[in-house]
Amino acid sequence: MPTSGTVAFNLDLSNLIEEAFERVGGELRSGYDLRTARRSLNLLTIEWSNRGVNLWTMEQGSFPLVTGQAIYPIPSDTIQILDTVIRQNPGTLNQIDINISNIAEPTYSSIPNKLTQGRPIQYWFNRQSGNENITAITLAQDINATDTTIELSTTTGLAAAGFIKINNETISYPNISGNSLINCARGQNGTTATSHAVIGTPPITVQNLPCVNLWPTPNPPGDQYTFVYWRLRRMQDAGNGTTVQDIPFRLIPCMVAGLAYYLGMKLPGVDPTRIQMLKMDYEEQWTLASQEDRETAPLRIVPRNMFYYG
Repeated sequence: MPTSGTVAFNLDLSNLIEEAFERVGGELRSGYDLRTARRSLNLLTIEWSNRGVNLWTMEQGSFPLVTGQAIYPIPSDTIQILDTVIRQNPGTLNQIDINISNIAEPTYSSIPNKLTQGRPIQYWFNRQSGNENITAITLAQDINATDTTIELSTTTGLAAAGFIKINNETISYPNISGNSLINCARGQNGTTATSHAVIGTPPITVQNLPCVNLWPTPNPPGDQYTFVYWRLRRMQDAGNGTTVQDIPFRLIPCMVAGLAYYLGMKLPGVDPTRIQMLKMDYEEQWTLASQEDRETAPLRIVPRNMFYYG
């Protein structure tokens, strides 16, 4: 007998939820059932992000460095940065990738002069939430697209360094002096530097963007360097019922098992023994999936020989 010849099996949201309900011993009957299951599915994907590295969410990114700029935003859906290099002379035959070390906040904070210039050799990944909050702070003076000092009505409540949004422009500031933000980098996070007038400009918004803080800051010409990184991103939200989930096919059994366990914990009348069975099945499926979702390159450890002469 011939085989199907296809390898396209997947589960859209509706079928995935129906399978999970059946494992709990129930049926998907109402719009609320679909809504509550979708909520649980989104919580499940967040749990997976906390459990470890999900290789299918790994992406490469890069951004050019600017002379003297220390803080650079990265996409707000970034969970963690895995590896980084400084690419010197990008796009040329002399392109070189040089390792850059990841340091912790206490190490970065102890650097005496964070604006020292040179080839960056260290970075601190500041893992912010990506959320925004509107303040009561306003512009005190008009600014044009090239101004790097911004006068505000007050800087009370602002972090010592970070990102603000004026109209549609994101601005990075590394220093505060009185009511002034100084050494600002304009047009960050994919926005465009533009002029802003005091009259007609709404209060500024603080953006808690995940970012990397480089040390030393790039020396001129700054465009000789590019920061290249490999990151883990958030999994996409559950769809509207007709789309498939943002997972590879090999994770489908684990997602169904996990959703069934989540539903079993909150649906009324489910036998506690069945809930424990669903949990055990979910943990078994997660173990199988996580063991498969890993790098398969061989690991070689070479000892370093040291010789002492007396």
